[in-house]
Amino acid sequence: MDTPLTPSTPFSTVIRTASHEQHTEAETSTFMSDLLGGRLGVDAYARYTEQLWFVYRALEDGAEALSEDPLAGPFIRPELLRVSELERDLAHLRGADWRGGLTPLPATAAYAARVEECARTWPGGYVAHHYTRYLGDLSGGQIIRGKAEQTWGFARKGDGVRFYVFEGISNPAAFKRGYRELLDGIDAVVTDELEKKRIVDECKHAFALNTAVFRELGEEFPLSA
Repeated sequence: MDTPLTPSTPFSTVIRTASHEQHTEAETSTFMSDLLGGRLGVDAYARYTEQLWFVYRALEDGAEALSEDPLAGPFIRPELLRVSELERDLAHLRGADWRGGLTPLPATAAYAARVEECARTWPGGYVAHHYTRYLGDLSGGQIIRGKAEQTWGFARKGDGVRFYVFEGISNPAAFKRGYRELLDGIDAVVTDELEKKRIVDECKHAFALNTAVFRELGEEFPLSA
């Protein structure tokens, strides 16, 4: 059930509560369950990492133009940037010519296109995507890292899982608290309640786009009966 947009409810609470159902659906997808359960090979993990590259390229290519934006600008932090780490992981997983075989799934292409559109035309929507990705990486992403190290033998916080390692964030819990304070500060920048609802709805949409990627990955990597 959505948390109502009231002056007494912090925006970080509103956006987290409203997207809880979509968040759970993404986390419990068949593909992610199979991946974290060690039932899929490293090729499935590599394919998933490739899909992340397209989404984060869209997020981070659009970041510089928004760095001075009053709404999106405060969220753009260099210590969050993931593309270079993804590229190190892909070189480890796929070899030096990893770009040669790189293809987005249809759902990934749609996801990246929506992120790019928001970066170009709607700072509030960009923040919704920024929140769903980076705060997830700092939370549930750490579970994925641990499982990947355990299942496929990657060095702890080494090549293959660098995407999940935030070298510039020494205290993730404090960083996440600060991030949620930025979300709460949206109230001072966005006074239109309808616009705030649009941001919340885009957060839900971001999780749905992510779930669609998991669905297509699940179709590409079905477990044999």
